[in-house]
Amino acid sequence: MKTRITDLLGVKHPIIQGGMAWVAEHNLAAAVSEAGGLGLIGGANAPGEVVRDEIRKAKALTNQPIGVNVMLLSPHAEEVAKVIVEEGIKVVTTGAGNPEKYMEMWKAAGIKVIPVVASVALAKRMERYGADAIVAEGCESGGHIGEQTTMTLVPQVVDAVSIPVIAAGGIGDGRGIAATFMLGAEAVQIGTRFVVSKESIVHDNYKQRIMKAKDIDSAVTGRNHGHPVRSLRNQMTRGYVKLEQEGKSFEELEYLTLGTLRKAVLEGDVINGTVMAGQIAGMVSKEQTCKEMIEEMMEQAEKLLGR
Repeated sequence: MKTRITDLLGVKHPIIQGGMAWVAEHNLAAAVSEAGGLGLIGGANAPGEVVRDEIRKAKALTNQPIGVNVMLLSPHAEEVAKVIVEEGIKVVTTGAGNPEKYMEMWKAAGIKVIPVVASVALAKRMERYGADAIVAEGCESGGHIGEQTTMTLVPQVVDAVSIPVIAAGGIGDGRGIAATFMLGAEAVQIGTRFVVSKESIVHDNYKQRIMKAKDIDSAVTGRNHGHPVRSLRNQMTRGYVKLEQEGKSFEELEYLTLGTLRKAVLEGDVINGTVMAGQIAGMVSKEQTCKEMIEEMMEQAEKLLGR
């Protein structure tokens, strides 16, 4: 399935793996890229040298294109931005902020810049500053979210910009891909389903929690302070919501979640840890290789789109 995105990124399939903190490391990124999608290394809060090491390990596993997701709120964002240039990465996605200060450096290095946005206004601004494409991410996704749903955000962003749009949030099978293509998207970004892939280093407890999730199992914390995060309900989310209702400060609530994503991903604590996952978790029921996932989704999408 050829689109402007597959041409732009030099990939076989219009599927990008989300740059999830602690999850999107070299094994997963390389596996997705080998399967014909675009694998991403999640920069998260990691220092530049850690990201450099991850890039090199991924390149040792695949000669296909890989990208890096830069979390712009990270204290290490500037060094990571430079490492990406030094290591010859050709695709960058950005989240949690505005990448304008790095655009000139990245564009001079021939890097394709794809910001993740949750509003039409930011999408238009990113196009003005030279973005090559846009990820329009709906609030169905896991992790930090905006307020618009994928169904409403994607067509509005498509209508507002001339660069290609990648849909994200609530997509986990070929039906989701086909639906967003009908809305005008030219690729999708998928996170939650890849978390349970065989190549994912995520603890089995985390994977099992996703695969056993029901449709109503996700919760959003942090809305009171303007930093909403979607994860699966557990003791931690219940405690967080209770403290939010009591009017605790943002700093107190942040302290509560400090290190909890790592605790869930690496240690398997799905009771007190943060189990980030999108609303699509209720549809994710089996562990497969990234190749099996991508081939299954693309076959279904192509059939539905009549190609």
